[in-house]
Amino acid sequence: MTIAAAYMVPHPPMIVPAIGRGSERQVAATTRAYEQVAAEIAELKPDTIIISSPHSVMYMDYFHISPGEKAKGSFRDFGAPETRFAETYDGELRDAICRLADANVFPAGILGERDKMLDHGTMVPLYFIRKRYQQLWDADPDGREKYPDFKILRLGLSGLPLTDHYAFGQLIAKAVNQTGRRAVYVGSGDLSHKLQHYGPYGFAPEGPKYDERIMDVCSRAAFGELFDFSESFCDKAAECGHRSFVIMAGTLDGQSVKASQLSHEDVTGVGYGICTFYPQGEDAERHFLEAYLAKAEETLRTQREGEDEYVRLARASLESYILHRKKLKMPEGLPEEMTAKRAGAFVSIHKNGSLRGCIGTTGPVQSCVAEEIISNAISASTKDPRFNPITPEELPLLDISVDVLGEPEHIDSKDQLDVKRYGVIVSKGFRRGLLLPDLDGVDTVEQQISIAKQKAGIRENEDVELQRFEVIRHH
Repeated sequence: MTIAAAYMVPHPPMIVPAIGRGSERQVAATTRAYEQVAAEIAELKPDTIIISSPHSVMYMDYFHISPGEKAKGSFRDFGAPETRFAETYDGELRDAICRLADANVFPAGILGERDKMLDHGTMVPLYFIRKRYQQLWDADPDGREKYPDFKILRLGLSGLPLTDHYAFGQLIAKAVNQTGRRAVYVGSGDLSHKLQHYGPYGFAPEGPKYDERIMDVCSRAAFGELFDFSESFCDKAAECGHRSFVIMAGTLDGQSVKASQLSHEDVTGVGYGICTFYPQGEDAERHFLEAYLAKAEETLRTQREGEDEYVRLARASLESYILHRKKLKMPEGLPEEMTAKRAGAFVSIHKNGSLRGCIGTTGPVQSCVAEEIISNAISASTKDPRFNPITPEELPLLDISVDVLGEPEHIDSKDQLDVKRYGVIVSKGFRRGLLLPDLDGVDTVEQQISIAKQKAGIRENEDVELQRFEVIRHH
């Protein structure tokens, strides 16, 4: 069976009366929409409710699926310990997902859970769903037969690209088909946390823009447009649920979808949006990941045709190492500026708009710039501790840039920095951190210095020596 329905819902704890104690009346429209969602789910009588939550276990490079047979939780941390949950996991469906993940070498499974207690991103949707089921059971002596209980499956998000989140949804849908489950999907997540100056997180202009865009996209079920939200834009908007919604969209891949927007509120300074999605049958025009990747590959092919000698050398180096485990010998015919000059260089690799690796040298280590690029391309693709090594299958999807660093110069004040023009080096004793200029999402000198300090392990309040440098960026 396919996914019977999917729902985009928020998870503000204050919407639960025992927690809100009257403040939940601020979001009455969200409450009414949530109650409608719960009623629709009960009428579908699902065997399993799959819930993805930003507050479940989350890893940078792995999708966590909660293991075990059962899980408990309560709103104790929000002052309402009497509101409790005792849920049973659908082990058979979980095992089917894990088998598919292993067969496809996809980074998902049950490894590494530290806390088996349910999180509020899971419990808030369950609060409304359980409330509706209890109403139906109490209203009719045969209610439990007419509305049989369900199991759940709890999923975490990851730091992987949006394309991987969508692919995870596709894999989940395939497992649902294999097991014959009647399942619904609940994509739990708030929208922007920066919608109002009086809100708990303040205001950012990207906040309202995010809410407007995501509600438009989801109200039309235009899931292919979910890939167009850049990491920088999402970070500035302080959104919560985007990755959760992308997994949800993946479960409906290849299906015509009837979408309805039930509510959107921003009165607390945080966006709460609710939409419903009902599949209407197969639609060959709605394989959004396939279309996105095809377009991305075509774009990259065009870009590669326009790459200069620096980027072509970096690409040749990482391809040689990843495919053949051989370090590339310096090609003949390179420009003299690459073979006679020495300088530090950084190689940055992106995949589907997300950083996939970046390593470089602040000063010359090799005999020339070309050798610097060859060496750092290997390190960026295989030794960046933040990421797994790049695989051969990823090579067609990589966007590469090379930054050749100018000579650093000491400066007396941060006033001599410009985030667009200069990179920064911060030093405190033997600790040293560097950040390149003109990076997406780094808009102020204060941000630039703060991130460089973090990279060096220097505390925010420690004084540092500052250096600035210029780069020549090659695409």
